[in-house]
Amino acid sequence: MKRLKYYLLNMKPADETYEEMYEGRMCETYMDKDPIVHNHALYWDGEIGYEITKSNRLELSKPTVVIHIPMHFLKLEEAGVAALDYIFRAFLPYVRALNEENDNRKRTARENGHYFIYEPDSQVLARNVIAVKVVPQKYYRILKGDTVEILDGLRDNGKDSNTAACCRIVPVDGGMEVPAYTCVSIMLQVQLPLGKHKKAAQMLGRDLPEAVNCFINEFDHAGLRRALTLYARQQAIRAWLRDSDYCAFVANGSILPREKGSGAPMKGAVPFQSTPEDEVEIAGIRGMAFRKGVTVITGGGYSGKSTLLDALSAGIYDHTEGDGRELVITDSSAMKISAEDGRSIRHVNLSPFIKWIPGGNPADFSTEHASGSTSQAANIMEAVGWGVKLLMIDEDKSATNFMIQDAVMKTLIEREPITPFVERVGELAERQGVSTILVIGGSSEYLQAADRIYMMKDYGIGEVTAEAKALQERLGPDPDKPRTLGAADGFRSEDPIKPEERCGSETVTKERQALEPADFSFRDEIDASRLSTRPEDSATEILKVSDLGFLILGEEQIDIRMLHDIATIPQLNAIAFLVRKLINRLNPLERFRTFQSQGQTPGDTARWICREREVERLLEEIGEAGLEDAYSTFFSECSRWMDMPRKYEILAVLSRMRLRV
Repeated sequence: MKRLKYYLLNMKPADETYEEMYEGRMCETYMDKDPIVHNHALYWDGEIGYEITKSNRLELSKPTVVIHIPMHFLKLEEAGVAALDYIFRAFLPYVRALNEENDNRKRTARENGHYFIYEPDSQVLARNVIAVKVVPQKYYRILKGDTVEILDGLRDNGKDSNTAACCRIVPVDGGMEVPAYTCVSIMLQVQLPLGKHKKAAQMLGRDLPEAVNCFINEFDHAGLRRALTLYARQQAIRAWLRDSDYCAFVANGSILPREKGSGAPMKGAVPFQSTPEDEVEIAGIRGMAFRKGVTVITGGGYSGKSTLLDALSAGIYDHTEGDGRELVITDSSAMKISAEDGRSIRHVNLSPFIKWIPGGNPADFSTEHASGSTSQAANIMEAVGWGVKLLMIDEDKSATNFMIQDAVMKTLIEREPITPFVERVGELAERQGVSTILVIGGSSEYLQAADRIYMMKDYGIGEVTAEAKALQERLGPDPDKPRTLGAADGFRSEDPIKPEERCGSETVTKERQALEPADFSFRDEIDASRLSTRPEDSATEILKVSDLGFLILGEEQIDIRMLHDIATIPQLNAIAFLVRKLINRLNPLERFRTFQSQGQTPGDTARWICREREVERLLEEIGEAGLEDAYSTFFSECSRWMDMPRKYEILAVLSRMRLRV
């Protein structure tokens, strides 16, 4: 760390670039050849390395620091996602303690200095803020009794480096190989106090290393074992779901409600308890298993039905101990679906749900601004096409005319283009293997279509399938009794509905049975030549992530507020950088598109690619290289923190791009 302190303490008082710190310039001397000057911004405290890089091109006083801790210091041989998640969370209190000692409320972070570190929610995800890396140890020693000197006139790639701050070093043991340790690498950012280089040297060169050493000495191995035991149970339940006739599991005792304005479990909430009919035991855990097929959850207002669906939706990710939902496990391919007015649709087959569209082809439909019903149909068709095996739908977030159409409206509307989802939900389960869990509170249409019906009351759940179906049959319209419509409906009261227009449940059932099997084929293609991260006639890329729920990519402003399975803003950051990486790989010369396409029609330059195949290939590469490989310091309006997303959310973002023409 002496090298780092020297660079900081010898900066000019008004210097805010920290150039010497970022370059880490060293002069490597040899007995038989000229010295070589090179950069090495990895600083050492014993065997622990501190790698310092720029966070982005504008915040030079806020470097990113990656701390490389050899795994044997933590008495670990390997570390998977769950272990890394625990290690990172265990390190957080030490950074908070640094800020408590350092911060001054009368001064801003830029004036006083501050340590910034990602504070994760309860999801257990792969992140760029902690990773396993193989890091070679320090290969040099500083000359002249570990002192640092300024060397004048040294040659660096043929250019004079006039009076550059530089360390004179020699290789360890005359250039012999040094060990490379497998390290746990933890990332944080440090806001250095502007104009206070002595304090900056103290924050980076003394306080942070002392906190790291304290963390290593006090590391809680028992807590790590508990986290790994929980993770093993979660994976056992996921494996059981994959090989069984079930799509979700909720452990008895789970706390599903959340505190208002917080992701924490609600204090005093009613613990979940399975129905007797559906209780199973998996990996020593008893709870309720939801069968594949069509499941309806109903109940009155504030009964807990939407809370249960939200918990099942969150169950696509693992959660930490104490979240309350750590043993709520859902098919990892599940997606929560809703209506999405205004979304862009490109070449989606909507024919299972839309019979005809004025001026359009429902089997190959595109629009810049979809309606509620067409957007929900597109969301379902895309999910099914990408291999999703469980749809989760809340009536309150759906387009009513897409979800249901009762018998009266069927009689009243002579030419209805929409085939309601209630008439296809069973076919999806039986013919496509796609299950659905629905929260329904205002219509009985789904009761006959459901395989199982559950009633929520005061956050307790009960199975009411037989009673609900019998009740719907008993209270449904009498097919033998003529019915009339009022004057408000445009009919005279003496005009009876004709027998063939009667709207009893038997008539509706026969109509549903008469439906032809749907064509659920899906064209998962996109024109790569239209993908761009640059506005028209500009060579500068634009990439922004808004906390309000928008991703801005070139000229595209993508609304992701209805993509309910994006769990965190860092996950959206990762999607933004991954989409950019994908675009640059698929369309590396898109900055020259204006000149390439002169004299050509739009169709001449089309290059159709399969989105899912390309995204899977990208995620495979990132899995090997690490999520940090997608990051670029060029974009100042995207946070450094990234959580690994699923392929479905990346595909969903791509499908919402309007694609300039």
